[in-house]
Amino acid sequence: MQSAKPLFDYPKYWAECFGPAPFLPMSREEMDQLGWDSCDIIIVTGDAYVDHPSFGMAIIGRLLESQGFRVGIIAQPNWQSKDDFMKLGEPNLFFGVAAGNMDSMINRYTADKKIRSDDAYTPGGMAGKRPDRASLVYSQRCKEAYKNVPIVLGGIEASLRRIAHYDYWQDRVRNSILIDACADILLYGNAERAIVEVAQRLSYGHKIEDITDVRGTAFIRRDTPKDWYEVDSTRIDRPGKIDKIINPYVNTQDTQACAIEQEKGPVEDPNEAKVVQILASPRMTRDKTVIRLPSVEKVRGDSVLYAHANRVLHLETNPGNARALVQKHGEVDVWFNPPPIPMTTEEMDYVFGMPYARVPHPAYGKEKIPAYDMIRFSVNIMRGCFGGCTFCSITEHEGRIIQNRSEESIIREIEEIRDKVPGFTGVISDLGGPTANMYRIACKTPEIESACRKPSCVFPGICPNLNTDHSSLIQLYRSARALPGVKKILIASGLRYDLAVESPEYVKELVTHHVGGYLKIAPEHTEEGPLNQMMKPGIGSYDKFKRMFEKYTKEAGKEQYLIPYFIAAHPGTKDEDMMNLALWLKGNGFRADQVQAFYPSPMATATAMYHSGKNPLRKVTYKSDSVIIVKSEEQRRLHKAFLRYHDPKGWPMLREALTRMGRADLIGSGKDQLIPLHQPATDSYQSARRKNSTPAGSHKVAGEKTTKILTQHTGLPPRASDGGNPWDKREQAKAAAFARNKQAAKERHEAAKGGKSQKPTRKPVVPR
Repeated sequence: MQSAKPLFDYPKYWAECFGPAPFLPMSREEMDQLGWDSCDIIIVTGDAYVDHPSFGMAIIGRLLESQGFRVGIIAQPNWQSKDDFMKLGEPNLFFGVAAGNMDSMINRYTADKKIRSDDAYTPGGMAGKRPDRASLVYSQRCKEAYKNVPIVLGGIEASLRRIAHYDYWQDRVRNSILIDACADILLYGNAERAIVEVAQRLSYGHKIEDITDVRGTAFIRRDTPKDWYEVDSTRIDRPGKIDKIINPYVNTQDTQACAIEQEKGPVEDPNEAKVVQILASPRMTRDKTVIRLPSVEKVRGDSVLYAHANRVLHLETNPGNARALVQKHGEVDVWFNPPPIPMTTEEMDYVFGMPYARVPHPAYGKEKIPAYDMIRFSVNIMRGCFGGCTFCSITEHEGRIIQNRSEESIIREIEEIRDKVPGFTGVISDLGGPTANMYRIACKTPEIESACRKPSCVFPGICPNLNTDHSSLIQLYRSARALPGVKKILIASGLRYDLAVESPEYVKELVTHHVGGYLKIAPEHTEEGPLNQMMKPGIGSYDKFKRMFEKYTKEAGKEQYLIPYFIAAHPGTKDEDMMNLALWLKGNGFRADQVQAFYPSPMATATAMYHSGKNPLRKVTYKSDSVIIVKSEEQRRLHKAFLRYHDPKGWPMLREALTRMGRADLIGSGKDQLIPLHQPATDSYQSARRKNSTPAGSHKVAGEKTTKILTQHTGLPPRASDGGNPWDKREQAKAAAFARNKQAAKERHEAAKGGKSQKPTRKPVVPR
């Protein structure tokens, strides 16, 4: 893989003399306090500004500041007019625009397309502080405010919408967001390298339209440069050119037919020796090859072509061998340079070692920002994921090559949290990243890694070239928990259990020291059909991990539980698959309080399956096998009802479905049956998170023995040290208070009927 200029080797811009700011300014008053007359770069973001390395605007802002630029922040502006976009004045170099840490549509809508009631990235959790398709709206407002200032589009929303993409909310293929946003350039993936290069060039007076050679960028051009070789991939199974065959019985009097023969020229002697000339082939030069994808008009009208384009895109994601892509949008082309070169450990340390305040901007006062409260005591130790799960977009955004921080850098950050972050009690809530246990796991040789085009290193099995050594992570855990003032290190990031079982020492270390009672993992399903479309391991890997987990839990003398997560309605899932999953859940004593239905996020492989009915994991043709798709609202509800087999509200639907499937034998009160025959007189089961909790301890079903039930969130079985489930105690207290209040009201009513004024025997009790 080619090398790249280190982030810390660029010359500093002249404004370096101002030094780092306590917080990047959000107002003219703050700029005045810093002595700034203007900002060189202004970042517009859909999230509240939290100066913490888990927030995109903080990482990019501090990185640009370290290059000597004056960076301002406009966070969650009022997009109804251009006024908020002008409050810091005109930036000298460019506007950097991002929707935030999430795609704005996923942030606002559920998988059922219902509007969410909160936003974790907004003070007070308030919803509605950013527009739909925020990157697009913000870019247009910036152009309206200062039409001559370049717009640099970035963030996960721009990254996953950089190409013509299926939009779940409109149920159609939309243009590249670069076209609709009228931005000048788009940065995708981990954009540190690209943003520094673009900022440096603009500071030297380069024009934004001339910056066309930076990796990890997309831009608009009207033609392919002359020194590039273009590979046509606009069609499926297109045969090459076939020369016309001359009729051997042609009439020699037919001058037109004879002219065809004459055009063939003189016939060469096949026995004559000739000098072989070796011509340079442009196909051999990957850095001068571009693949032309089907145009946006073609993929919009042909879902199979869309799946084909998605497959080509995913085959060109390895920075070691990826070629440029181009896709026509009307009269212009959107050009996508190859992905950025992954950052080295030294560069990762540099980025995470910036002078972050690690708290929200003071402008928010005492208002809570839920996303910050969740991560303020956590540490990101790596980036990237080589799992390749088709429903997830991490690989498309961060890449599948793991980028690691050094142990020294991570330890320094833990010490900063201990010494600086308000409210620290000695517990680090997470040491992780996209996946908790991929730290320092990589291909055995750089040569193999740079040549590989597989979408996953762990599916259908772990690649023999993957080094699964967990020793560096084990050592990191031990060093972190040995720090003075650190009482506990928890692991909350998703765990790749098929990797973990390759290192029993790691599982023992994790279970003995780093589980807070419950460890959440994601098998996603039990059946082979959907698992193959997800690129997830079989349930046997989960069973193996579960045995190891329980063994080491027992050896540690602890009471800990695995909480598995599952997806409903994923492409490739039949009704029978969900029925079998429900039977597995019941047989293993699990109840899912919250159920996640498949969410077609932009550019994910599973989203291409959902839209096209084809599988881009294999060669796509019009005759290739179709994938089962769950699209109707009724069937999506049914699949969720199977996951929540214990909820009486879903029983009528399940009875009808089981009868239709010929599995009426699963209806009844027997041990091996899924749902009861009769509906309860009143539905006491409610869907609110708190009231949805399953009471801990025993669960009795007619005809069954008492069993212990596990749930995903609340309602988990009590540990002996807890003295019972706290939710149970609250519910019991409320029930007792209600009974006392009812008795007091009854006494008052009887006293009033008797014509007497009598005080209640007990005061009304207000439950806590």
